[in-house]
Amino acid sequence: MLPSVRGPLPARGTLRPPAAAGSALKLPPLQAVRLLDQLRERIRYLHYSRRTEDAYVFWCRAFIRWHGLRHPAEMGGPEVEAFLSYLAAERGLAPSTHKQALSALLFLYGKVLGINLPWMQEIGRPRVSRRLPVVLSVEELSRLLAHMPPGEHRLLARLLYGTGLRISEALQLRVKDLDFAQRALIVRTGKGGKDRVVMLPQALRAELHEQLGRARLVWAADVETGPAGVEMPYALERKYPRAGSAWTWFWVFPQDHLSIDPRSGLIRRHHLYDQTFQRAFKRALTAAGIAKPATPHTLRHCFATHLLQSGSDIRTVQELLGHSDVATTMIYTHVLKLGGGAVRSPLDALPAPAAASASG
Repeated sequence: MLPSVRGPLPARGTLRPPAAAGSALKLPPLQAVRLLDQLRERIRYLHYSRRTEDAYVFWCRAFIRWHGLRHPAEMGGPEVEAFLSYLAAERGLAPSTHKQALSALLFLYGKVLGINLPWMQEIGRPRVSRRLPVVLSVEELSRLLAHMPPGEHRLLARLLYGTGLRISEALQLRVKDLDFAQRALIVRTGKGGKDRVVMLPQALRAELHEQLGRARLVWAADVETGPAGVEMPYALERKYPRAGSAWTWFWVFPQDHLSIDPRSGLIRRHHLYDQTFQRAFKRALTAAGIAKPATPHTLRHCFATHLLQSGSDIRTVQELLGHSDVATTMIYTHVLKLGGGAVRSPLDALPAPAAASASG
């Protein structure tokens, strides 16, 4: 079992008392007893995403277990660096994953334990190299979509390519976010907590109406049987207790069964799981005979690249993708330089070699 303590343990060195740390950081005192529950409490107070919560809890638990269940308050910089070195040298973690583990531990020490030590700023950050994204050609994309199973999975794949949404943004769409009259789709609290508006492809209108029809049958069954409704963002559930059961807040892509909300413990209707779609995508990729390491996120790369190839302005593409910095969008201009858009190879300027004559 992991350490279970009432607040942080007394520290050696410059560990602050929890209350003092909380006031210095303008954070309220923690109410949870167990350490990982305190971590979850602080993450939720700061409105971090559920994916971030799961990742931070995973890395902090791994850190504690790797050090023989020692309490983090009894450890410091050397133990953190030893764990990160193990992840990089023996586990071979990618720099981005390595950086995520470091962020989780810094959050644990700074925001939960209230420890302010010099080593927190001195630990080196792994350098993340920017890689060219995998992009499918229009012909490859057509083959892939043709092999996606009919219904919500094929519709979801077409939606990701047609709008450039991240898979999490598409799965979290609610009925109210589709504006057929304005041919717009509203992304609520995307990456970085930002809202944005993207186009609603005309080619998807009929399929989306059919999907809403299927979703409405699921919603009507839930209203009849009376589960707790869908999850509501922030404190809206307390402000509008019945909103979670309203059709306008229902998922466009609901899961086919009820599940337990890990935060509230209530039985709810969750949206479609991303793992379900990822498996369908992988099978379609194999069936289409595409020898590229594509993932559902590749559809977002294709959206951006194909828009730029067709002459769209990079600032427009930046807004559609929800990038805060145009430098992030510029990676797709490098993709455009490949193949036909690149400098011609000198080999292509050489005359074709003469065929060797057969010796008598």
